[in-house]
Amino acid sequence: MAAPLLELHQLGFAWPGQAELLDIPSFTLARNQSLFLKGPSGSGKTTLLGLIGGVQKAQRGTVRLLGSDLAALSAGARDRFRVDHTGYIFQQFNLLPFLSVAENVSLPCHFSKTRAERARQRHGSVAQASASLLQHLGIASELLDRRAEALSIGQQQRVAAARALIGQPELVIADEPTSALDADSREAFLQLLFAECRDAGSSLLFVSHDQSLAPLFDRSLSLADLNRAARPPEV
Repeated sequence: MAAPLLELHQLGFAWPGQAELLDIPSFTLARNQSLFLKGPSGSGKTTLLGLIGGVQKAQRGTVRLLGSDLAALSAGARDRFRVDHTGYIFQQFNLLPFLSVAENVSLPCHFSKTRAERARQRHGSVAQASASLLQHLGIASELLDRRAEALSIGQQQRVAAARALIGQPELVIADEPTSALDADSREAFLQLLFAECRDAGSSLLFVSHDQSLAPLFDRSLSLADLNRAARPPEV
């Protein structure tokens, strides 16, 4: 059996002076798998994503991505590892408004030689990789030079997805990216995202409070069930 892409083992985290926020005995994400993780507000989902990305370090336990223990890496090495192997779609998209659509999508390749080389090998150039992803995600070619701030919410969402996917990162993390969309738009976007993740060979960790989306994924979990710190004490 192939090793998981992502493994958490006996993971514990607390902010200074506060009770333990995360206590996760075990969690795995397989390669090429789409996983829906239900994470309501206050459940620790943002902190968990920060630990998986190596932005924060756990007080105990391990976060292992692609076989590498993130806690064993220096802060700079974790940053490089994150940009090489992880793409993010944020709830607010976090596009740079003063850059064009194409420039926003290609941004990870400026920080990661690994993703830039993958984009060139697959598409011939980073620019062509950006254009191809945007086309597949329904962004017309005449929008490539438009500033990101001039786009609709739905268009910004697709640009954010293209930015996360460029250079074929092994893990794509999506944090509530569909919260501003209606039901039909949410499902249409997800089908496009699934297709691009399959083409790139990327696993998808999708965090949302919207349980109606769960049946679309290979696997579904609740963070409240994973996280012992969120459970009421037994009596």
